[in-house]
Amino acid sequence: MKYKKVMGVVLCTICVVLTTRSEVDATTISSTIEMKAAGAAEALETKTDVNDILKSVGVAEVLNDEQEETIFGFENLGIADVEGNLNIRATAAEDGKIVGKLSGNGACEIIDFKDKWAHVKSGKVEGYVAKDYLLMGQLAKARAQEIVNKMATVTTDTLKVRGEPNTDSEVVTLVPNGEELEVVKENGGWVEVMIDDENAYISADYVSIDEKLDTAVTMTELLYGNGVSDVRVDLCQYAKQFVGNPYVWGGVSLTKGADCSGFVLSVFAKYGISLPHSSRAQANIGTKVNALSAQPGDLFFYSKGGGINHVAIYIGNGQVVHASSPKTGIRISNAFYRTPTVVRRILPN
Repeated sequence: MKYKKVMGVVLCTICVVLTTRSEVDATTISSTIEMKAAGAAEALETKTDVNDILKSVGVAEVLNDEQEETIFGFENLGIADVEGNLNIRATAAEDGKIVGKLSGNGACEIIDFKDKWAHVKSGKVEGYVAKDYLLMGQLAKARAQEIVNKMATVTTDTLKVRGEPNTDSEVVTLVPNGEELEVVKENGGWVEVMIDDENAYISADYVSIDEKLDTAVTMTELLYGNGVSDVRVDLCQYAKQFVGNPYVWGGVSLTKGADCSGFVLSVFAKYGISLPHSSRAQANIGTKVNALSAQPGDLFFYSKGGGINHVAIYIGNGQVVHASSPKTGIRISNAFYRTPTVVRRILPN
Protein backbone atom coordinates (compact mmCIF):
# COMPACT_ATOMS: atom_id res chain seq x y z
CA MET A 1 0.00 0.00 0.00
CA LYS A 2 2.76 2.46 0.91
CA TYR A 3 4.42 1.91 -2.47
CA LYS A 4 1.22 2.88 -4.28
CA LYS A 5 1.27 6.12 -2.30
CA VAL A 6 4.92 6.60 -3.24
CA MET A 7 4.10 6.12 -6.91
CA GLY A 8 1.39 8.75 -6.59
CA VAL A 9 3.82 11.18 -4.98
CA VAL A 10 6.44 10.45 -7.63
CA LEU A 11 4.08 11.07 -10.54
CA CYS A 12 2.49 14.18 -9.01
CA THR A 13 5.90 15.65 -8.24
CA ILE A 14 7.16 14.96 -11.74
CA CYS A 15 4.10 16.64 -13.22
CA VAL A 16 4.52 19.73 -11.07
CA VAL A 17 8.23 20.03 -11.82
CA LEU A 18 7.85 19.52 -15.55
CA THR A 19 4.78 21.67 -16.11
CA THR A 20 6.48 24.66 -14.54
CA ARG A 21 9.01 24.61 -17.35
CA SER A 22 7.25 26.35 -20.21
CA GLU A 23 9.85 25.37 -22.78
CA VAL A 24 9.06 21.65 -22.44
CA ASP A 25 6.34 20.51 -24.87
CA ALA A 26 3.55 18.04 -24.10
CA THR A 27 5.24 15.12 -25.91
CA THR A 28 8.43 15.55 -23.90
CA ILE A 29 6.44 15.77 -20.66
CA SER A 30 4.53 12.59 -21.50
CA SER A 31 7.61 10.58 -22.41
CA THR A 32 9.47 11.80 -19.34
CA ILE A 33 6.61 10.78 -17.06
CA GLU A 34 6.57 7.32 -18.63
CA MET A 35 10.33 7.00 -18.16
CA LYS A 36 10.21 8.12 -14.54
CA ALA A 37 7.25 5.85 -13.80
CA ALA A 38 9.10 2.90 -15.28
CA GLY A 39 12.10 3.76 -13.13
CA ALA A 40 9.89 3.90 -10.06
CA ALA A 41 8.35 0.52 -10.90
CA GLU A 42 11.80 -1.03 -11.24
CA ALA A 43 12.81 0.54 -7.93
CA LEU A 44 9.81 -1.04 -6.23
CA GLU A 45 11.05 -4.46 -7.28
CA THR A 46 14.54 -4.02 -5.86
CA LYS A 47 14.28 -1.57 -2.96
CA THR A 48 12.36 -1.65 0.29
CA ASP A 49 13.21 1.79 1.61
CA VAL A 50 10.89 4.62 0.54
CA ASN A 51 13.73 7.15 0.49
CA ASP A 52 15.74 4.90 -1.84
CA ILE A 53 12.77 4.72 -4.19
CA LEU A 54 12.38 8.49 -4.23
CA LYS A 55 16.09 9.02 -4.83
CA SER A 56 16.06 6.57 -7.73
CA VAL A 57 13.58 8.74 -9.63
CA GLY A 58 15.19 12.04 -8.75
CA VAL A 59 12.49 13.65 -6.64
CA ALA A 60 13.76 13.03 -3.11
CA GLU A 61 15.49 16.37 -2.98
CA VAL A 62 12.24 18.21 -3.69
CA LEU A 63 10.38 16.30 -0.98
CA ASN A 64 13.15 16.52 1.59
CA ASP A 65 13.27 20.28 1.24
CA GLU A 66 9.63 20.41 2.30
CA GLN A 67 10.04 17.86 5.09
CA GLU A 68 12.99 19.69 6.64
CA GLU A 69 11.28 23.10 6.75
CA THR A 70 11.07 24.49 10.28
CA ILE A 71 8.86 27.28 11.54
CA PHE A 72 10.58 29.42 14.17
CA GLY A 73 12.49 26.35 15.35
CA PHE A 74 9.55 23.90 15.27
CA GLU A 75 9.49 21.00 12.81
CA ASN A 76 5.88 19.96 13.48
CA LEU A 77 4.31 23.09 14.93
CA GLY A 78 1.20 23.18 17.05
CA ILE A 79 -0.45 26.38 18.36
CA ALA A 80 -2.80 26.41 21.35
CA ASP A 81 -6.15 27.66 20.05
CA VAL A 82 -7.66 28.69 23.39
CA GLU A 83 -8.51 31.96 25.14
CA GLY A 84 -6.96 31.08 28.52
CA ASN A 85 -4.56 28.17 29.03
CA LEU A 86 -4.29 24.69 27.59
CA ASN A 87 -3.36 22.06 30.19
CA ILE A 88 -0.47 19.73 29.40
CA ARG A 89 -0.96 16.39 31.17
CA ALA A 90 1.46 13.64 32.09
CA THR A 91 -0.78 11.00 30.47
CA ALA A 92 -3.26 10.99 27.60
CA ALA A 93 -6.29 11.15 29.87
CA GLU A 94 -8.59 13.85 31.25
CA ASP A 95 -7.58 12.92 34.80
CA GLY A 96 -3.85 12.93 33.98
CA LYS A 97 -1.66 15.05 36.24
CA ILE A 98 -1.16 18.60 34.93
CA VAL A 99 2.57 19.09 34.30
CA GLY A 100 2.41 22.40 32.44
CA LYS A 101 0.26 25.13 30.95
CA LEU A 102 0.37 26.39 27.38
CA SER A 103 -1.16 29.84 27.08
CA GLY A 104 -3.39 30.82 24.17
CA ASN A 105 -1.24 31.09 21.00
CA GLY A 106 1.57 29.24 22.78
CA ALA A 107 3.66 26.95 20.56
CA CYS A 108 4.63 23.30 20.89
CA GLU A 109 6.38 20.56 18.95
CA ILE A 110 3.91 17.80 18.05
CA ILE A 111 5.59 14.42 18.54
CA ASP A 112 2.71 12.07 17.71
CA PHE A 113 -0.97 11.38 18.37
CA LYS A 114 -2.85 9.01 20.66
CA ASP A 115 -6.57 8.92 19.96
CA LYS A 116 -7.89 12.42 20.74
CA TRP A 117 -4.61 13.47 22.36
CA ALA A 118 -1.46 15.02 20.95
CA HIS A 119 1.92 14.17 22.48
CA VAL A 120 3.78 17.49 22.59
CA LYS A 121 6.89 19.20 23.89
CA SER A 122 7.01 22.91 24.68
CA GLY A 123 9.86 24.62 26.49
CA LYS A 124 10.76 22.33 29.40
CA VAL A 125 7.37 20.60 29.40
CA GLU A 126 6.49 17.33 27.66
CA GLY A 127 3.10 15.67 27.87
CA TYR A 128 -0.34 15.42 26.26
CA VAL A 129 -2.92 17.99 25.20
CA ALA A 130 -6.39 17.60 23.68
CA LYS A 131 -5.68 17.88 19.95
CA ASP A 132 -9.03 19.58 19.31
CA TYR A 133 -7.50 22.69 20.87
CA LEU A 134 -4.42 22.73 18.64
CA LEU A 135 -3.91 24.45 15.32
CA MET A 136 -1.72 22.32 13.06
CA GLY A 137 -0.21 22.40 9.58
CA GLN A 138 -0.86 25.51 7.49
CA LEU A 139 -3.28 26.93 10.08
CA ALA A 140 -0.54 26.80 12.73
CA LYS A 141 1.99 28.32 10.34
CA ALA A 142 -0.35 31.19 9.46
CA ARG A 143 -1.13 31.91 13.13
CA ALA A 144 2.59 31.78 13.99
CA GLN A 145 3.36 34.46 11.41
CA GLU A 146 0.77 36.71 13.07
CA ILE A 147 1.85 36.27 16.70
CA VAL A 148 5.62 35.71 16.61
CA ASN A 149 7.57 37.93 18.99
CA LYS A 150 10.92 39.49 18.24
CA MET A 151 13.03 39.02 21.37
CA ALA A 152 16.40 40.45 22.40
CA THR A 153 18.52 38.10 24.55
CA VAL A 154 21.14 39.76 26.74
CA THR A 155 24.67 38.54 25.93
CA THR A 156 26.66 40.50 28.53
CA ASP A 157 26.90 40.08 32.32
CA THR A 158 24.77 43.11 33.15
CA LEU A 159 23.01 45.26 30.57
CA LYS A 160 22.02 48.88 31.23
CA VAL A 161 18.48 49.71 30.15
CA ARG A 162 18.01 53.42 29.42
CA GLY A 163 15.06 55.78 29.15
CA GLU A 164 16.24 57.19 25.82
CA PRO A 165 18.48 55.85 23.00
CA ASN A 166 21.71 57.51 24.10
CA THR A 167 24.40 56.93 26.72
CA ASP A 168 23.58 60.21 28.48
CA SER A 169 20.07 59.02 29.33
CA GLU A 170 19.15 57.71 32.77
CA VAL A 171 19.63 54.01 33.51
CA VAL A 172 16.14 52.66 34.11
CA THR A 173 17.27 49.25 35.35
CA LEU A 174 19.92 46.58 34.97
CA VAL A 175 19.17 43.26 33.26
CA PRO A 176 21.23 40.05 33.73
CA ASN A 177 22.84 37.83 31.10
CA GLY A 178 20.40 35.51 29.32
CA GLU A 179 17.28 37.55 30.08
CA GLU A 180 14.89 38.10 27.17
CA LEU A 181 13.30 41.46 26.36
CA GLU A 182 10.46 42.08 23.95
CA VAL A 183 11.63 44.13 20.94
CA VAL A 184 9.47 47.05 19.82
CA LYS A 185 11.78 48.41 17.12
CA GLU A 186 15.39 48.29 15.99
CA ASN A 187 16.97 51.68 15.36
CA GLY A 188 20.60 51.62 14.33
CA GLY A 189 22.77 50.88 17.33
CA TRP A 190 19.82 50.92 19.72
CA VAL A 191 16.92 48.57 20.30
CA GLU A 192 13.62 49.80 21.69
CA VAL A 193 12.23 47.19 24.10
CA MET A 194 9.33 46.68 26.47
CA ILE A 195 10.14 46.54 30.19
CA ASP A 196 6.82 45.34 31.54
CA ASP A 197 4.34 47.93 30.20
CA GLU A 198 6.84 50.72 29.40
CA ASN A 199 9.28 51.33 26.54
CA ALA A 200 13.03 51.62 27.12
CA TYR A 201 16.27 51.31 25.13
CA ILE A 202 19.28 48.98 25.07
CA SER A 203 22.47 48.87 23.04
CA ALA A 204 22.26 46.49 20.08
CA ASP A 205 25.89 45.48 20.72
CA TYR A 206 25.01 43.44 23.80
CA VAL A 207 21.99 41.42 22.65
CA SER A 208 21.10 38.82 20.06
CA ILE A 209 17.72 39.23 18.35
CA ASP A 210 15.55 36.33 17.23
CA GLU A 211 11.91 35.67 16.38
CA LYS A 212 10.33 33.38 18.97
CA LEU A 213 6.98 31.90 19.90
CA ASP A 214 5.73 31.59 23.48
CA THR A 215 6.13 28.15 25.05
CA ALA A 216 4.68 26.31 28.03
CA VAL A 217 5.22 27.09 31.71
CA THR A 218 6.22 24.14 33.90
CA MET A 219 4.03 23.24 36.87
CA THR A 220 6.74 21.26 38.64
CA GLU A 221 6.51 22.02 42.35
CA LEU A 222 8.79 24.81 43.46
CA LEU A 223 11.18 24.31 46.35
CA TYR A 224 9.98 26.54 49.17
CA GLY A 225 12.49 25.76 51.91
CA ASN A 226 11.91 25.24 55.63
CA GLY A 227 9.56 27.33 57.74
CA VAL A 228 7.35 28.62 54.95
CA SER A 229 3.73 28.73 56.05
CA ASP A 230 0.97 26.83 54.26
CA VAL A 231 -0.78 30.10 53.41
CA ARG A 232 2.30 31.28 51.48
CA VAL A 233 2.44 28.09 49.44
CA ASP A 234 -1.29 28.24 48.78
CA LEU A 235 -1.18 31.91 47.75
CA CYS A 236 1.59 31.22 45.23
CA GLN A 237 -0.21 28.23 43.75
CA TYR A 238 -3.38 30.32 43.52
CA ALA A 239 -1.57 33.18 41.76
CA LYS A 240 0.11 30.86 39.24
CA GLN A 241 -3.15 29.46 37.93
CA PHE A 242 -3.84 32.80 36.23
CA VAL A 243 -0.64 32.72 34.13
CA GLY A 244 -1.55 33.48 30.52
CA ASN A 245 -4.53 35.67 31.36
CA PRO A 246 -4.56 39.23 29.98
CA TYR A 247 -3.00 42.45 31.24
CA VAL A 248 -5.46 45.34 31.36
CA TRP A 249 -4.39 48.75 32.63
CA GLY A 250 -6.46 49.65 35.69
CA GLY A 251 -7.99 46.18 35.79
CA VAL A 252 -8.43 43.96 38.86
CA SER A 253 -9.93 40.82 37.29
CA LEU A 254 -7.74 37.73 37.53
CA THR A 255 -9.50 36.20 34.53
CA LYS A 256 -10.57 39.13 32.33
CA GLY A 257 -7.55 41.35 32.95
CA ALA A 258 -5.51 43.17 35.58
CA ASP A 259 -2.50 45.45 35.75
CA CYS A 260 0.46 44.68 38.04
CA SER A 261 -0.94 46.14 41.26
CA GLY A 262 -4.48 45.02 40.41
CA PHE A 263 -3.23 41.45 40.07
CA VAL A 264 -1.49 41.62 43.48
CA LEU A 265 -4.53 43.32 45.05
CA SER A 266 -6.89 40.59 43.84
CA VAL A 267 -4.64 37.66 44.78
CA PHE A 268 -4.13 38.97 48.32
CA ALA A 269 -7.85 39.78 48.69
CA LYS A 270 -8.60 36.05 48.60
CA TYR A 271 -6.57 35.74 51.82
CA GLY A 272 -8.36 38.57 53.60
CA ILE A 273 -5.66 41.21 52.96
CA SER A 274 -6.80 44.55 51.56
CA LEU A 275 -4.26 46.46 49.46
CA PRO A 276 -4.43 49.77 47.56
CA HIS A 277 -4.52 49.72 43.75
CA SER A 278 -1.10 51.30 43.23
CA SER A 279 2.33 49.69 43.21
CA ARG A 280 3.82 52.79 44.82
CA ALA A 281 1.27 52.66 47.66
CA GLN A 282 1.71 48.90 48.09
CA ALA A 283 5.46 49.43 48.50
CA ASN A 284 4.79 51.27 51.78
CA ILE A 285 2.93 48.35 53.38
CA GLY A 286 4.47 45.57 55.44
CA THR A 287 8.11 45.03 56.40
CA LYS A 288 11.16 45.61 54.23
CA VAL A 289 13.27 42.46 53.70
CA ASN A 290 16.46 41.62 51.82
CA ALA A 291 15.80 40.23 48.34
CA LEU A 292 18.09 37.27 49.03
CA SER A 293 15.99 36.41 52.11
CA ALA A 294 12.66 36.65 50.31
CA GLN A 295 10.02 34.01 50.93
CA PRO A 296 7.17 32.95 48.63
CA GLY A 297 4.39 35.51 48.88
CA ASP A 298 6.71 38.50 49.44
CA LEU A 299 6.35 41.39 47.01
CA PHE A 300 9.13 42.57 44.67
CA PHE A 301 8.95 46.21 43.59
CA TYR A 302 10.73 47.77 40.61
CA SER A 303 11.36 51.42 39.72
CA LYS A 304 11.80 53.83 36.86
CA GLY A 305 13.27 57.29 37.32
CA GLY A 306 13.43 56.81 41.08
CA GLY A 307 9.74 55.97 41.45
CA ILE A 308 8.11 52.57 42.02
CA ASN A 309 6.27 51.54 38.83
CA HIS A 310 5.86 47.75 39.00
CA VAL A 311 5.12 44.98 41.52
CA ALA A 312 5.33 41.17 41.36
CA ILE A 313 4.68 38.26 43.74
CA TYR A 314 7.70 36.16 44.64
CA ILE A 315 6.91 32.44 44.21
CA GLY A 316 10.24 30.94 45.28
CA ASN A 317 13.16 29.47 43.36
CA GLY A 318 14.22 32.93 42.11
CA GLN A 319 10.94 33.57 40.27
CA VAL A 320 8.03 36.00 40.39
CA VAL A 321 4.54 35.94 38.91
CA HIS A 322 3.15 39.26 37.70
CA ALA A 323 0.88 41.05 35.25
CA SER A 324 3.66 42.19 32.97
CA SER A 325 2.41 43.96 29.84
CA PRO A 326 -0.51 44.08 27.38
CA LYS A 327 1.33 41.74 25.03
CA THR A 328 2.60 39.12 27.51
CA GLY A 329 -0.19 39.25 30.10
CA ILE A 330 0.26 37.46 33.43
CA ARG A 331 3.52 35.56 33.35
CA ILE A 332 6.33 34.03 35.41
CA SER A 333 9.73 35.72 35.24
CA ASN A 334 13.15 35.67 36.85
CA ALA A 335 12.81 37.77 40.03
CA PHE A 336 15.92 39.70 38.95
CA TYR A 337 14.91 40.27 35.33
CA ARG A 338 15.05 43.89 36.48
CA THR A 339 16.90 45.18 39.50
CA PRO A 340 14.38 45.13 42.38
CA THR A 341 14.16 48.41 44.30
CA VAL A 342 12.65 46.97 47.47
CA VAL A 343 11.07 43.74 48.73
CA ARG A 344 8.18 43.97 51.21
CA ARG A 345 6.73 41.23 53.45
CA ILE A 346 2.99 41.47 54.07
CA LEU A 347 2.11 37.86 54.92
CA PRO A 348 3.02 36.42 58.34
CA ASN A 349 5.89 33.92 58.42
